[in-house]
Amino acid sequence: MEVLGESYRTYALDFWGFGESGKKRSTYQVQDFVSMVDQFMDKLGIFRAPLVGHSMGGTVSLSVALQYPQRAQKVIIIGSPIVGSSLALPLKFAGYRGIAHLLFHMFGVFRLAMRVASPFICRDPNFPSMMDRDLSKTTLESFLISIASLRRTDLRPDLNKISVPVMGMFGDRDNIVNPNQWKVLQYGLPMARIERFPKAGHFIMLDDPQNFMVKLTDFLASSSVNE
Repeated sequence: MEVLGESYRTYALDFWGFGESGKKRSTYQVQDFVSMVDQFMDKLGIFRAPLVGHSMGGTVSLSVALQYPQRAQKVIIIGSPIVGSSLALPLKFAGYRGIAHLLFHMFGVFRLAMRVASPFICRDPNFPSMMDRDLSKTTLESFLISIASLRRTDLRPDLNKISVPVMGMFGDRDNIVNPNQWKVLQYGLPMARIERFPKAGHFIMLDDPQNFMVKLTDFLASSSVNE
């Protein structure tokens, strides 16, 4: 946000149930977040803009380009699942009510487990505290329903309908989403630009920030349709 803010007007959107957004909804499906992006842009008078999404945010961004094609000028996805079955097994399990309930009611144990696992997820030393903060602002229902919905998502049948430039950024060491999702994106959208990061995991912007920003700003600045 800080780097892009030097050249672009940028907005960070918290999905319903996460961060600073409302948490009194009855559902938190991926489709709800797709509609939310359209409503957000409408309320702010943003007709069209590049969409940048990490993980589920990238899946939502691609879905916006499919369902509201007038909104997306370009789409950049970062470690995002094209097919929900590519989620890591523990994350799939977290989409089941009993397991999600256990995680949230044993948050101290969960937090400790995340701290132990954090070096295998992200190399940034601040990652555990960032994860703690994000989880503390998430409800059981939003976590449960969104992950369960993401697990059932499959964008493959409609990828070829996307007509705007798309870039997929994938860390070869990603253990949250199968890093081979780049192949799925490329197969369904042959004109998509694929950027792979051999030394990065799921959080490319933290594991390889300089290279990440170079690739991202280059794509945003490019005027070519066939990226």
